[in-house]
Amino acid sequence: MRDSWSQDDGTIRVEWGPVGAESLVSYAAERGPVVAVVVDVLSFTTTVSVAVESGMTVWPYRWKDDSAVAFARRHDAELALGRRAASTRGGISLSPVSVRDAAGSCERLVLPSPNGSTISALLDGAGAVVAAGSLRNRSAVGAWVVRRLDALAAEAGRQGRVGDPAVIIVPAGERWPNGTLRPAAEDLWGAGAVVDAVVTKLEHRAGPMLLSAEAAVALAAWSWVADRVGPSLEACASGRELVDEGFAEDVRMAAEVDVSRSVPVLVDGAFRLAPTR
Repeated sequence: MRDSWSQDDGTIRVEWGPVGAESLVSYAAERGPVVAVVVDVLSFTTTVSVAVESGMTVWPYRWKDDSAVAFARRHDAELALGRRAASTRGGISLSPVSVRDAAGSCERLVLPSPNGSTISALLDGAGAVVAAGSLRNRSAVGAWVVRRLDALAAEAGRQGRVGDPAVIIVPAGERWPNGTLRPAAEDLWGAGAVVDAVVTKLEHRAGPMLLSAEAAVALAAWSWVADRVGPSLEACASGRELVDEGFAEDVRMAAEVDVSRSVPVLVDGAFRLAPTR
């Protein structure tokens, strides 16, 4: 990790995917506390927000294989199915609609995902406090980030520690068939929406070094799409893919901006509802 890649000229930083995000968090964690927000609009973090606000505890898991079955059994939790399997046989999947429909019947869920779940686990291991952000809860997440920064500043003052906190927002992206990162428009917009929510709460006391250049790009992307979220999500590559596969309602749910006050935070390996104060 080179210093020039660190974005450490800004408190709020944005980096894509598992490799970049883990590198940025590891670098920042050696210098101060780190708050990370994973954004996977279609659909991991959207689904997590729906699950947590309905009272579920959600374990992210990197792989959908036999080890996931054993992991779910160990935690006495339901294992999410693939979207198509859940739609034909019933059950929960990465579809936020399936989680909404299961509210009240499931309390513990294992949610495998090659993007959002993997990144969440990596950042937790790299030393960050990790939250799940989406368009649905972006203002609530922004307010939570600012409260965390205030708490960290107060704790540092009491203990006489040196080291500025960093907020790293991670657009998860998708994967090309060969496994490489495919930057996804919806996650850039989602990251920018969270940046906007933090800036709204923090700007008057943050000084000139609030945003890295990369965070400013995400903010600009969100400002371009903020007044036409629904049509834009349906038109982007990931949205078109879901619509073509029969999951248009998932896209419409992901486009519900600021309908949720829930902030899922990773605690002991599982996303749980953060206190509102």
